[in-house]
Amino acid sequence: MLSYFLAVLAACANATSSVLQRKANKEIPQKENLSWKLIRSLLHQPVWFFGILAITVGFLLQASALGAGELAVVEPVLVLELPFTLILASRVFKSGMGPQEWGSILAMTAGLAGLLYFLSPTAGRSDEVRLYIWLIGIGANLALVGVLVLWGRRGPAGRGGGSQGSSAHQAAVFGIAGGSAFGLTAALMKGMTTYFSQGGFGAIFTSWQLYAMVASGVLGMFLVQSALNAGKLIAAQPGLTLSDPIISILWGVLAFHERVHGGPIHLLMAALSTVVLAAAVVALTRSPLLSDDQQGTQDGQSRRRPGDRPQSESPHPARS
Repeated sequence: MLSYFLAVLAACANATSSVLQRKANKEIPQKENLSWKLIRSLLHQPVWFFGILAITVGFLLQASALGAGELAVVEPVLVLELPFTLILASRVFKSGMGPQEWGSILAMTAGLAGLLYFLSPTAGRSDEVRLYIWLIGIGANLALVGVLVLWGRRGPAGRGGGSQGSSAHQAAVFGIAGGSAFGLTAALMKGMTTYFSQGGFGAIFTSWQLYAMVASGVLGMFLVQSALNAGKLIAAQPGLTLSDPIISILWGVLAFHERVHGGPIHLLMAALSTVVLAAAVVALTRSPLLSDDQQGTQDGQSRRRPGDRPQSESPHPARS
């Protein structure tokens, strides 16, 4: 139960970061997409630093949750970040939540509960993951991210922009790429906790997983910021929210030997729960509370100069 509690707290921290980053990312032009100029511009937004602080707390809570529980359990719980973000946004931007939002949150909670119940992941052995398994898994994960980035560059945002594709397409694909990178970050974080359990806090700094985790986390943050800069939250959020737990479950089962129920009924019910969860995520991202126009009005940003593009929205980096 401790892992569930810590994972929920991590989701709350990530949600706080989402709202803060959404404020910081409003004034950044699309031409800086997939460029380090994007990060440089964000460094001039004080609220962005508070968002980074919040997500750092989320990472620490996530690491603690992974040390106490299974990868295939902790990461799916983190999708609760989305309803927490919506609830917090409704308070910050002074907008009430209606039946669409509350119904989607209930459906999402039911889908998540069903997924965890029917899969019922049990503990694996993170200390028995061979180096070649790490190399194969990391290579495959990074190859997936690379293919998605190349695919996502076919659009108007950033230096890879062109006549093909659209900014919504870029936001969606970069969101999946960022979530996939955070799935890798979570796997490396799980491997790092083994060193802590065996040798204490000092042993963490001798693990190569720590430095690989930092690198993959930075990559994930960069891709998420690019997704949020390219298009609206409605395009970026579904893939970002769902790809992280899917990649994490694959890591948990294939690399860490976490066991799930393999019977046909359990797998079918888990698949149906995933469909409900995915549908609820998509429904939540279509909430007016998370739309550009709604938040622009609430923040007094509806006054736009001729030729200005709609302001992009930001959900999170995150997660692992």
